[in-house]
Amino acid sequence: MKKIAIIGAGISGLSTAYTIERLAGEAGLDVEVTVFEREERTGGKIWSIKEEGYLCEWGPNGFLDSKPMTLELCDHLGIQNRLERSNDNARKRFIYSGGILNRLPENGPMFLQSKLISWPGKIRLAQEFIKPKRNDGVDETLADFARRRLGAEALDKLIGPMVSGIFAGNPETMSLKSCFPRIHELEQVYGGLLKAMVKMAKQKRAEVKAGKQVASAAGPAGVLTSFVDGIQELTDGTVKGLKGNVQTGCAVTGLKAIDGGWELRLADGSNYDADVVVSAAPAHVLKELTGPLDGELSELLDGIPYAPMNVICFGYEQSKVERDLDGFGYLIPKKEGCEILGTLWDSSIFPSRAPEGHVMLRSMMGGATNPAAVELSDAEVKQRTMAELKKIMGVNAEPDFVRIFRHKRAIPQYVVGHAERLAAIDERLKSRAGLVLTGNAFSGIGLNDCVNAANKAGEQVIAWLQRAA
Repeated sequence: MKKIAIIGAGISGLSTAYTIERLAGEAGLDVEVTVFEREERTGGKIWSIKEEGYLCEWGPNGFLDSKPMTLELCDHLGIQNRLERSNDNARKRFIYSGGILNRLPENGPMFLQSKLISWPGKIRLAQEFIKPKRNDGVDETLADFARRRLGAEALDKLIGPMVSGIFAGNPETMSLKSCFPRIHELEQVYGGLLKAMVKMAKQKRAEVKAGKQVASAAGPAGVLTSFVDGIQELTDGTVKGLKGNVQTGCAVTGLKAIDGGWELRLADGSNYDADVVVSAAPAHVLKELTGPLDGELSELLDGIPYAPMNVICFGYEQSKVERDLDGFGYLIPKKEGCEILGTLWDSSIFPSRAPEGHVMLRSMMGGATNPAAVELSDAEVKQRTMAELKKIMGVNAEPDFVRIFRHKRAIPQYVVGHAERLAAIDERLKSRAGLVLTGNAFSGIGLNDCVNAANKAGEQVIAWLQRAA
């Protein structure tokens, strides 16, 4: 029997463990999988908190159903009947600019009519058609890409808010090809984004007739999907689907290569020997573990920064919020000088998130452009958020329900040079047989990305075991 140790019981670690057990069973391999988690609970950043009839997501609130990996995991676990699709109105998204909430245009006619981008900005954006593609291989920042192809106004009002909404990041430092590989690919394949949209629209019409689906050039397709009782059902369901042991409150404090495998030192002073170790821990945790083992690997991991974040959940009686909450919510350009990055209308996205006759708003504060916000007191966070909701949405009332969550290291930042960093990490791992890294610090931060990376990590482990047999 081969012993597999997994470090971290977030979705990355848990789905890796499940994949290893499933593939080992199919291959006729005898394995014992043990997951070690430093916290007293499983789930990592996934945590669905139910209080006073509200359902608050501590971290991510769902995944897009346009990619198969998370849906396939749900099928394997037998929890697909618990899935909940977001309200169709959640497709309506807004940008706060010029003192009003502007609906984000979804097509050409809407874009022409929108007041979000000025006519000079629209004309500059239309020039993207004739801009030559960049093919020198330079790892370009998102800001440089946007200014080059779309113009400064599109950067401020479209790209910047999108980057803060997804990554809590700064477009001046984030890598285009690492953060949005699809957009980088579209420029390389089609010569530009507008050219891609035109050509793909024709392709999509043809494929729709044939019963197929294709992603749009504007971004990922699909419907935001969660579970009846929140996204934590995914990690809880994965734990239940495991045959192996999940040890919570059990931190791994050291990692040592030994003859034929690995030795994990645990916080209680004991050791655990394994044939293979998969780390799904955050990069900053893994950096500490690998320091004595491989200084260069540890240094590479240390170069992956994280953005801090406050998540603020406010619940109100519906009558106290006069604005129509028909949509997903809004993001705010940096130039607006607001204290928050944006607000999601959670109970409009998933109606079960608030009691009958009530609504829930979930605001984000901080990110890479305002890291000091995570140090503010709860009272200050609440006051500043209330002031912004009053200014932007006209909400004057005191919230009936308040929960503030702090993430000092919320989201890994794929800054320029990230791809080269990953290549260097892979090179270091070639001499560390039986050590596999996965998680959102490397190749995608979304749930689908994490599950996809976990599938690949599981396949890597099985291939290694088969070679070693």
